[in-house]
Order: sequence, then C-alpha cells, then structure tokens
Amino acid sequence: MITLLSIGNSYGRRMQLHQLAYFVAVAEHRHFTRAADQVRVAQPSLSQQIRTLEHDLGAPLFHRIRGNVSLTEAGEVLLPIARRILADAETARLAIRELDELDRGRVRLGAPPSLCTGLLPAMLSAFRRRYPGIQLELQESGSRDLRQRLSEGALDLALLAAAPTDPHLAATPLLLEELVVISPADAPLRKTRLDVRELADVPLVMFRRGYDVREATVNACRAAGFEPSFAIEGGEMDAVLELVRAGVGSAVVPSTVAGDRFRMTRFAPEAGMTRIVQLAHRKEVGPTRAVRALRTALVGFVADRANLPPGIESLVDGRGARPSGG
Repeated sequence: MITLLSIGNSYGRRMQLHQLAYFVAVAEHRHFTRAADQVRVAQPSLSQQIRTLEHDLGAPLFHRIRGNVSLTEAGEVLLPIARRILADAETARLAIRELDELDRGRVRLGAPPSLCTGLLPAMLSAFRRRYPGIQLELQESGSRDLRQRLSEGALDLALLAAAPTDPHLAATPLLLEELVVISPADAPLRKTRLDVRELADVPLVMFRRGYDVREATVNACRAAGFEPSFAIEGGEMDAVLELVRAGVGSAVVPSTVAGDRFRMTRFAPEAGMTRIVQLAHRKEVGPTRAVRALRTALVGFVADRANLPPGIESLVDGRGARPSGG
C-alpha cells in the first residue's frame, strides 16, 4: 500500500494515496465494512481516514443514512479524479520497477542442446554485454520438455523446434535450420547429397525420446518406407557427438553442431530435412522488462543475417518478427 506520497490541495492540506484508495473502495462497494475487507484495514480505521479526507476537502463525500451509503455531489466529482490519480501512481510504480529490472532482473530461458552448443552462446554473449545486470538462467532440454516447462510457468521464454500446440502459448518463428548427417571420418557415406532412403542401411546414433531431431528423423524414415536402424539410442547432444566421433555410427543433427569435426552429408532439398526454431512465451503472462529485452535481443540477432552460420536461414525481416498463436 502506498502511504508516503501525497497530493496537496489549495488549503495546504494533504490527500494521501491510501485515503483515496479507501474512498474509491467505499464508493464501489457502497459499504464501509466490505470496503475495509477489500483494502485489508480495520473498518474503524478506514472510517476515520474517510472523515479526515472529508475534513481536509471541506465537504462530505458520502451520505450515511440508516446504513445506506451513497456519494454526495462532491463524492461524484472526486471519484473519477481519485481513480485517475491511483492509476497514475500504479503506472509510475511499475515504470520504476521495470527500470530496476534491467539492473537486477532475471530471465529463465529454455533451449534445445543443439542451439546451446551452436548459435545460442553468441546470442547470449551479445545480450550480456548490453545488459550485464540481468541474471540469465538457461535450461537445456528437448522441445517437448521445454513446452511443458513453459506451460507450467517454469520458463519465461523457450526456443522450440516446432510451433507449440498449447493454446496458452504463442510463438515467433526465428530460424529455418538444415538437418545433416554426420559420420566419422572413415564412414562409407561419401556423398555430398543424400536421399532419406539411403539411411536404411546406416546404423544411427539416436537421441533420447523427447528430442525433436529424433522425431524428425524417425518420421522421415517411416515416410520413406523403412524403420531406422539404431546403433545406440538414448543419448544427449554431447554424448551423440562423441559416439559418432568414436565410430559407433552416424547421426542426424542440426547443421550448426556439425562443425568441421565430422564428415558432413547434406540431404537432397526435396527431402525436407529442416526444422523451424521458434521463440515461445505464455500468452496470459505479461512479460517483465527483462524478458522483453531478451526477446528483442534474440529477434534482433537473428534479423541480422551476418550473425548466422551456413545452414541457417533467418525467418525475421528487418522490421522484426510477428508472434503467432499456439
């Protein structure tokens, strides 16, 4: 409750904001006890503050006749003014709090491991240089897990590999990312372009369930008429890369994690082996200024195509990205 700020009248007396809040509560409820319950103050204290306000203004604000409470002419004049003053005070409080959030705010961001080891470090480095006071909490997981955490309120923002289906979430398409096959240096896959059907005889190192790349790979193989062969499955991103390096098998991964450590084979364009990365948030939760700052920074980073490595296409134009519904 705000009690320190006050507004002086022409007689030099002071109308305090909490007095105006009590007045508005009584005017809306037309009942002193219910108004006291709303503003969480004892009813005798509220009544005394209203009498003090009436004395300072030099006019009664309520008719009190046999328990019935109604506004006087002075009360009718004051009500819209009081509401406006209280609204302006709340706006000022929020504005000051948001300024502080850029110095001491926190943002919880979720992202797939492929982005955490690929493009995201450069994004977050640029953000930290501009907003060193904002604490970033990064949660790394597959898109299915991230969607769940975002829906539950455990995340403020999440980078997802597909548009969320939850109607309470909204998303902005950011990137179109190419999926590629990586193999150890002595692997038999020596083509520069590969048809999905050619994976039928290739042992794959496969991510654990919940990874969008796993789902995309399995679905593409099934659409081509076969079940993929797993050399080993259940790994996280780092484990998958090390298993491929050790020669256990090949893997389908986003192009940004392939680097120059593996033999990389691209899919033929008609294979459609790409994924769209979207920046998602909850619709019904108003973002803090720190969250808005990070969202703007991520969109701006992607909009500058010079920041993007080969294999990634920006879906953001120079005017920014437009959120889409869940």
